[in-house]
Amino acid sequence: MSRGERGFALLIVLWSLGLLALLGSQLGARARTEGRIAFNLRADAQAEAAADGAVHEAIFHLLEPPGRRWHAGGPAYRLALAHGTAEISISNEGGKINPNLASDAMLRSLIGQVAPAADPATLAAAIEDWRSRPSRTPRPGGATAPQYKAAGRDYGPPGTAFESLDEVGEVLGVTPDILAAMRPHLSIYTQDDPMRSEDPVVARAIAETMADQLDLSAAAVDDSSPVLAITASVLEADGSRFSRRAVVEFVPDVSGRPFRILAWETPGP
Repeated sequence: MSRGERGFALLIVLWSLGLLALLGSQLGARARTEGRIAFNLRADAQAEAAADGAVHEAIFHLLEPPGRRWHAGGPAYRLALAHGTAEISISNEGGKINPNLASDAMLRSLIGQVAPAADPATLAAAIEDWRSRPSRTPRPGGATAPQYKAAGRDYGPPGTAFESLDEVGEVLGVTPDILAAMRPHLSIYTQDDPMRSEDPVVARAIAETMADQLDLSAAAVDDSSPVLAITASVLEADGSRFSRRAVVEFVPDVSGRPFRILAWETPGP
């Protein structure tokens, strides 16, 4: 083999070694990336499972005898986990306003408190038009299909109950900011208008709506309400976080089970 041929062969060998080294580094980097992804997925799944377990532990404590029972509306409960901590808050859904049931006066009072720049009468009428039997004639200040079409919406009021609080945001005139202000005071899981509430905004709405009947402005709610919201927020030792929110009805079902989970949600950031 001539000197030129040997040099060319050496170049081929060096080029091949360089290519193999490049491939090796890329494979190594990919393996490290996939390892980190797998670790993060495992950590997230562990935090999610811990939050789910914390919700069920809260349900257990809410079913205990009075002397040991957990209560709604107080400070958050804290649990030590194997690899982190869980903070559990319990709130009373029974003291909130159901947009499917609330009277016009109740809705106007709520909107007037949380969104003073809005027109409470118009928004209340639009909410009532949304949940009522479809009609081409809106309530005074309300909105039915023609008003939605004029506003450029490709939908109109379905004439059925709200299935979620997010759906309230689709009502004409309800902006994201207004929905965010109303959301803490609303629940679609209550069966009647609240008569008492630990929520000062709802308490004022009740007092204004029923001023001629009862003085409920300072009334406290009994946390024996059958519908409670449980939020468990988990912080793992590795920094992973996850929150689970469950709405639970504490009424025995036909099988005798003492509670029923109405909603199982992952709260937004």
